[in-house]
Amino acid sequence: MQEKSILDAGCSILDARRSRKSRGENQESRIEDVAFGSNGIRLSGWEWILVAIICLATFYFGPALWGQLGELKYEPDYRLPYKLSGDYWLYDRLCRQACSRYDTVVVGDSVVWGHYVPTDGTLSHYLNQNAGHDRFANLGVDGFHPAALGGLLRYYGRDISGKKVILHLNPLWMTSKKHDLQTEKEFRFNHPKLVPQFPGKIPCYKDSFPKRFSAVLERNTPFLGWTSHLKMTYFENMDLPTWTMEHPYRNPLGAVTLELPVSGNDDPQDHVSWQDRGISKQDFQWVEPYTSLQWSFFRQTVELLKARNNTVFVLVGPFNEHMFKAESPGVYSKMQSGIETWLRQNNIPYYMPETLPSEFYSDASHPLAEGYALLAKQLFENESFRSSILGEK
Repeated sequence: MQEKSILDAGCSILDARRSRKSRGENQESRIEDVAFGSNGIRLSGWEWILVAIICLATFYFGPALWGQLGELKYEPDYRLPYKLSGDYWLYDRLCRQACSRYDTVVVGDSVVWGHYVPTDGTLSHYLNQNAGHDRFANLGVDGFHPAALGGLLRYYGRDISGKKVILHLNPLWMTSKKHDLQTEKEFRFNHPKLVPQFPGKIPCYKDSFPKRFSAVLERNTPFLGWTSHLKMTYFENMDLPTWTMEHPYRNPLGAVTLELPVSGNDDPQDHVSWQDRGISKQDFQWVEPYTSLQWSFFRQTVELLKARNNTVFVLVGPFNEHMFKAESPGVYSKMQSGIETWLRQNNIPYYMPETLPSEFYSDASHPLAEGYALLAKQLFENESFRSSILGEK
């Protein structure tokens, strides 16, 4: 009897254990069911194929379709917005529109862009005024030294083909070894994504391999350029997750207004001469042309434009020689002679204008509106300009 009681007790314990195990398994099963069906998106094979097709279509056709939305409204005197100087994808579209409407484009850095003047005070504006109609397009970009400008035209200026091109050379980029990118110490210069990435031809450019590779990839992938344009234009240069964290109550679609920033510079405080700014005279440490990296890149750009069947006219300066002191005038004159020799040897039409009146400069290299007006007038009087650009004999 006692043995039976012990056996019954053992069976009861075993049954209890089995019951608890069964309840545990059922509970785990319910948890798994809930986790599997909570926030996950389950797609069938055909649905995954549809998603892949949509993603590929966006990747290949998104940039081209976006360009048809009327975001860029090209008008006379239009120039790339200052805030979007690093938007190379937009510059590509600007080149396409400008080249479809004008037979001559003016290319260069902020001197062509018109850093201290409004849109109706630039060189291209006064060239059109002298021509009597709109035939000159402003394709200058603020902050573009020759090394970066060459990359911009090579990868994003392909539409500049079979055109007449006024290519500006700003001697400012040869005023020191630092500006000429010759220093061995790392120096953060403008637009490093556009300079040669491999092999390293610029001593002061020491970005990591991933950054260099990313720059090369973006040059050759329109989708990446388009997404960079969207970030820069509408999302404060932030990616979408970061932007939504910064603006948790704003609708990302509402930020895409299809309105580009204003490209003008209408601050009257900027329209003053270098003397009124209190800029002092300087002893510029000019770099010899035969050792200059920037001059080497500029020559490559001339050859690139000629290879694309363009008629290239080079405008050198005019630099503000009123700021010179010490040995600067003599060294600058020697540098000009070296540049002029190469242009003549290669049959490149050019113009080296005389220095403008001192009050027509805003700093070392940027004229004021009066300076641009005088420069445009001098160009129309120059025989080389009239024959190569205006087509007069």
